[in-house]
Amino acid sequence: MTRKAPALEFSVSKIGVCASTNEIAKEMAYLGAAEGTVVVAEEQTAGRGTKGRTWHSARGLGLYVSLILRPRPAARLSLLPLAAGLAAREAVEIASGLAAGLRWPNDLVLTGKKLGGILCETEFSGAEVVFAVVGLGVNLAHRPFDFPAGLRDLAVSIAGAGGRCRADSLLEAYLAEFKEWYGDAIEGRAGRLVRAFELHSVFKPGDEVTVEMTEGRREGRYLGLAVDGTIRLAFEDGERRLASADVVRIGRPPSI
Repeated sequence: MTRKAPALEFSVSKIGVCASTNEIAKEMAYLGAAEGTVVVAEEQTAGRGTKGRTWHSARGLGLYVSLILRPRPAARLSLLPLAAGLAAREAVEIASGLAAGLRWPNDLVLTGKKLGGILCETEFSGAEVVFAVVGLGVNLAHRPFDFPAGLRDLAVSIAGAGGRCRADSLLEAYLAEFKEWYGDAIEGRAGRLVRAFELHSVFKPGDEVTVEMTEGRREGRYLGLAVDGTIRLAFEDGERRLASADVVRIGRPPSI
């Protein structure tokens, strides 16, 4: 089946410093900004990740971008992080030559460390989607000492992994790739998204994982993704499917 990209036109607004590109994008969306509006900042002073985490956004060292979407009612919103992750992964490879992996639901991983993250936020009016904002942060030029001390063993940049990449080149590639994967999400081609994500996932079926959920921590096995983008996990008491909202963190069990 031939992929047909949606008629998504991008309008990029570049700013110097802001608290959060997602917050700026949401304010613009409330005021009626069109789908495809893009906010890019050189620095974020209060960048955000999922589950209330912060995103270190030093000036000129990363790509910090948020995109306004107005998905049609039938779109599967749970697929947006997968679409954004795939677009970001391919953009990194196009712009830098480095092949990153994907850690469900919203992380880019390189050399076992976090390279980038995605934050999707949706505004509803009753059951109707008013808009969605997809935020992306990617570490480009950080040296180890550019990260806060607590992140130096957990985060990596493209430069730190031996690559080179300019923010504008990565943005151009990301928007082009996002248009294609977003088309799959809103046109009902969920299987294509899920298969592609699993191909590049850092977890493979059968891998042992530690899952921190809102209800506590459990050990299990990764079984893959369901067609709606939820994760399938095998526990001692059977299989469960979890949405990103149910999971605080997922990783490999600690080595003994």
